[in-house]
Parts: sequence; C-alpha cells; structure tokens
Amino acid sequence: MDDTALQAIAFAGDPHGVFGPLNQVATADRPPAMILIGDYDLDRPLDEAVAPAAAATTVYWIHGNHDVDQERYYTNLVDSGLAERCLHARVVDVAGVRIAGLGGHFQGRIWHPHEGDGQPRFAKRRDYLHKLAPRERWRGSLPLKNRAAIWWEDVEALWDERADVLVTHEAPACHPLGFHIFDELAEAMGARVIIHGHHHVAYRWDAADGSRTVIGLGLAGVSNGAGRIRALGREDYHGARELGRRNRQRLERPAGTYQTVEALLQEDAIR
Repeated sequence: MDDTALQAIAFAGDPHGVFGPLNQVATADRPPAMILIGDYDLDRPLDEAVAPAAAATTVYWIHGNHDVDQERYYTNLVDSGLAERCLHARVVDVAGVRIAGLGGHFQGRIWHPHEGDGQPRFAKRRDYLHKLAPRERWRGSLPLKNRAAIWWEDVEALWDERADVLVTHEAPACHPLGFHIFDELAEAMGARVIIHGHHHVAYRWDAADGSRTVIGLGLAGVSNGAGRIRALGREDYHGARELGRRNRQRLERPAGTYQTVEALLQEDAIR
C-alpha cells in the first residue's frame, strides 16, 4: 500500500445530521475520495446531504447502527443516488488503496461476540428469516432494526479477500468497547489499518509490534488516512479523556500507543 495515497483520502465520522464539516473538507481539500462511516440521521437522501462533497470528490459509505432508527433514515440511505457507492461487505480500489467495508453493529439476538459463547446465533440472514412470522418482517424481508446487524456471512465473504484498509462502524479491540473479530478479519485480509466510527472520538493507536494502526473518527469530524484531524469532532476533547479513563480500567490492554486530539489536530483544521 502507498501510505501517501492513503493519507490523501478523507474519512468522515458519524455525522448524525451534521454534514457541514465533511462538505467543507471535501470542497477545500478535494481529496481523491471520502469515506463515510455511518450514522447519518438522514432527513433527505444522502446524495443531497453531501452534494458539495460529491461534487468535489468520490464519496463512498458504510452504514451504522442508527441508520435504521427510522424508516426515512434507512430509505434516504439505501435508495439514494449514492447507493452504488456502498462499501459494505466488499473490497474496492479507492484511489489506489484497496479498502474493505463492514457496516452495522452487533445485536445479541443475531450475533454478539461478548455474549454467550461468542458464536453467531444466526450466521445467515436466510436462517433468521425462517424463524420470523410474516408479521415480523418489514417489506417482506428482515425487520428494519436487523438490517443494521453484523452478520457472519458478511465477515466470511471478506475473509479470503485482500485489502489494505478495513473500515468498520464498530471498533476493534484496541478500543475498550471494541471487538477482536475486526482485528482477526484485518489480519486475514492483510489490512494494516482499521478505521472506525461509532464511539465519537478521534484517535490513533499503533500496535507495539508495528503490525496495525487503528484510527477512530470523531462525531461529525473528518480525519485523513494517517489519523490527522481535518475537521474537529464535536466531542473529541471529552472523548479523549473518556478513552483514557476506560483504557486505564482495563484488565488487559493491547500493547500499543494512543494519540488523541492534542497530537492529531492540524493547525488549519475546521473547528
């Protein structure tokens, strides 16, 4: 992977209805691509919400856990003019960097690695659908909420693929609320970088052995592929303190070093 090419790509954290920062960064920097990591709270189609960004660069996206909170959120995402730019469960060459996407979050009814034996209760959507009564289905298929679940069949689909970067909504194990499965998937794919959202804090973690870098994204913030903050997240300072507190409470900490907002914030960042 060309590190310079990765650093040029912009990654936007959970907007939750605030699209100004990512549109500003895309318009000002004109990166080769911008990747959106989920939780959009869309009252209009995604292509309309990010129209300035889409005019300045190529926009890709994965979904988050809140994109199924309301029917209009979901419809405005999956039926938008950017529907074909979804990265979920596939690998795409983005400006010379092979990026794999895995959206959504873990749901105990389907699969939660920290519950029970950690194995999926339902590995495939069709297995779950067979258990549902017709009245439990939405639009003849999965219930709306379950469309944001992480399914083993999607992880399995990526397992034998090759990628430089894995983008997820949930966090890997370096985050105190993260999951080892993403580290395992990244290792299987040969990805040295994981970039995620969900926890609303911009940070960079580098494994002590140099094997992996993890970049967290701030709330409505934007970082580049090296973790440098181009638009300050709305909770980055508070989130950095909370990340430190949670990490100190861990009984087992992965060997590595963290950088947070003080080290990552660029002087010309949008604040």
